[in-house]
Amino acid sequence: MNDAQAPPDLEALEWEMRCDMAAVFRIAARHGWNEQIGNHNSLMLPTPAGAPEEFLINPRGMLFQELTASSLIVCDLEGRVLRGTGALRKVAFFIHARIHLRHPAAACLLHVHPQYLTSLALLAEPEMALAHHNNLLLNDRVKIDQGGEAPAGDCAEGDRLATAMDGASILIMGGHGVTVAGPTVADAFDELFIAERTAMYQMTAMATGQKLRTLPHDKRGNWHGPWGSRLDARLHLDAWRRVLDREEPDYKT
Repeated sequence: MNDAQAPPDLEALEWEMRCDMAAVFRIAARHGWNEQIGNHNSLMLPTPAGAPEEFLINPRGMLFQELTASSLIVCDLEGRVLRGTGALRKVAFFIHARIHLRHPAAACLLHVHPQYLTSLALLAEPEMALAHHNNLLLNDRVKIDQGGEAPAGDCAEGDRLATAMDGASILIMGGHGVTVAGPTVADAFDELFIAERTAMYQMTAMATGQKLRTLPHDKRGNWHGPWGSRLDARLHLDAWRRVLDREEPDYKT
């Protein structure tokens, strides 16, 4: 068997995926995206053919700034903890497992409460304005869910959220926060980062009381493929990892 035909080293691949996820948790902590010890990010893991599907997620009760590559737990899509120390938060299971099941291409899910996207979600009629150049690429990827009246407490609510994400990679959850999906950690992270920045510009401009400008609709990107195919998502996450390598190197332990 030549190198091109050799099966991937799943253990090494999982470790690198863990390091990417741990980096995203630390970056999110720096930006104040998480809700105390709440919020959760997950990543589907590669598994041998025919093996049950598994995902990485943060265990209940830890701050994002505490998380390391080795502290993430591995669960199956039934909510059982297969490897690692700690429990899976029920609300995390209901959101993440159900979205992963409905959307196999959504390998990485980031569910957080960043200040500006969450502020937008609290409006009676939330909308991503077509005002900033970023909106030309973002807006066709956004859906706004106004059906969630309480935290996800069962699989039915998880399924409802999963359905709400059909055709979108960014779900602004009315009265709640945001969930961003991507085929890789870098894709989901970069899209979340830019969406939050764009919401920051919008909410800041709205605070002036002046009318927002509207860009031409024919300039919209209508892009629904992997975010990183249009932007430097991998390079962005790598740049943050270099910062963490210098300042918080324990993230990859």
